[in-house]
Amino acid sequence: MIIFHITTSETWKKAKLNQEYKCDSLDTEGFIHCSTQSQILTIANTFYKQYDQIILLEINPDKLLAELKWEAPVHPKSNVKHNIDEQEKFPHIYGVINLDAVEKVIYLCKNKNGLFQDII
Repeated sequence: MIIFHITTSETWKKAKLNQEYKCDSLDTEGFIHCSTQSQILTIANTFYKQYDQIILLEINPDKLLAELKWEAPVHPKSNVKHNIDEQEKFPHIYGVINLDAVEKVIYLCKNKNGLFQDII
């Protein structure tokens, strides 16, 4: 099953320069948050409201060099209200993402109502 990671243009540019993808959550929480296709819009519209455009990294888990675990959602000290099912499992990558595991880069913009939708 393909998994996805939401990021910003700036973070993706750094990853291409460094030849590996890393984000703040790896240092602060020990893993990189990811989601399934059905989880993307809820995550994007909950935690990325401040962005007009985000990037989805389509990741092939079979190509990851870091460990992948399916776990309950983690909301680090966030006051963000969300509609995320606490019983649902999310993919978490425990290490950097090797760029050859990223099979596609998808740019996602908000619609006229200010929401991300219809991604794939």
